[in-house]
Amino acid sequence: MAGYTTKVKRDIERWLEAGMIDAGTAGALSSDIERNGAGRISFGSVLSMMAAALFAAAILIFIAANWEDFPRLLRVGLLFALIVLGYVGGAFLKMRGHDGYAEAVWVVAAASFGASIALIGQMYHLSGDEKQAILIWCAGTALAAAALRSSALTAGAVLLAVTWLLMNAWEHWSMRDLPFSYLLMALALYALSFWTHSAPARHLVVLSISLFVLLLYIRDETFNGPLMLIAASVALFAIGQTLPAQSRRWSGLGSGLPVHALIAFLFGIGIMQVALIEKPEFLIASIAAFAGIVAALLVAGRESSMLRWLAYAAFIFQLCFVYVVMLGSMIGTAGFFVVGGLVLSVLAWIITRLERRFSQAGGVS
Repeated sequence: MAGYTTKVKRDIERWLEAGMIDAGTAGALSSDIERNGAGRISFGSVLSMMAAALFAAAILIFIAANWEDFPRLLRVGLLFALIVLGYVGGAFLKMRGHDGYAEAVWVVAAASFGASIALIGQMYHLSGDEKQAILIWCAGTALAAAALRSSALTAGAVLLAVTWLLMNAWEHWSMRDLPFSYLLMALALYALSFWTHSAPARHLVVLSISLFVLLLYIRDETFNGPLMLIAASVALFAIGQTLPAQSRRWSGLGSGLPVHALIAFLFGIGIMQVALIEKPEFLIASIAAFAGIVAALLVAGRESSMLRWLAYAAFIFQLCFVYVVMLGSMIGTAGFFVVGGLVLSVLAWIITRLERRFSQAGGVS
């Protein structure tokens, strides 16, 4: 984004004036930030993407509203023209260096493809259901993302895959089926994200695994899924701390690797806490939750401000949750506010001290 590029350029100028780097290094750094910063989507590009999506929605609504007034051949031609113009127009913008606008137009084309599936299926009375349509839409979007190396289309394909998963899981408002084939789809989309350089898609895929584990628990009501998620998160966190540079490069998650590990841990332990809420084992699960949060904060908090604030929020939530479950019947409402105020005051003091220590130590991301 423009603000990021401007800030780094100012830092480069300051380093040059301070004698920290020479003119050659400053020039190389400036060229690199201009080359790589241009690929970032600016706020204006985001607004243009939203405007293009609204414009496409208006076109599709107009076509759908006047569907019966168009000859059948004209209907198909309009739909395919919208798709082709979107993809070709996006490629033209990409070649002209307008990456953000190109991604916006490609998203419109992908949305048009999904609408075309529904409208043509209705027109020709094709057999199938909504889940199959979403799956075809997802596959088509993924193929377009691979051909165009589009980050936005890759993220869109992941969202469509998650939609397909939820539609299968909650068909007729019951956990009738949970497709384990989604894990293969997630793996394929994760691999695709490296080809398209789509970090958002990778983050979405990793988060969706926790959602899959939740759906698995709802279906089977066993702790196999949550325990595997907890074990995987601990292993991921340990690998990230043991081999920081290699693991972040291999995973493609960068500095978000420990954050995702903590999120997965909280998801798994949270499922167990809710399931054990009326059993003595609830206390053991809660102690494990607190231990995991504190361990993540102490080990990796200095390197990641995002992880620190996630740990702070999780710790406060756990305190409130445990209080409501275990002490809510022992202390009145007034006592809750007194205890809550004291606890938050102590937490504010601890967080202030930790932030000051991390800031003095440096290396904050």
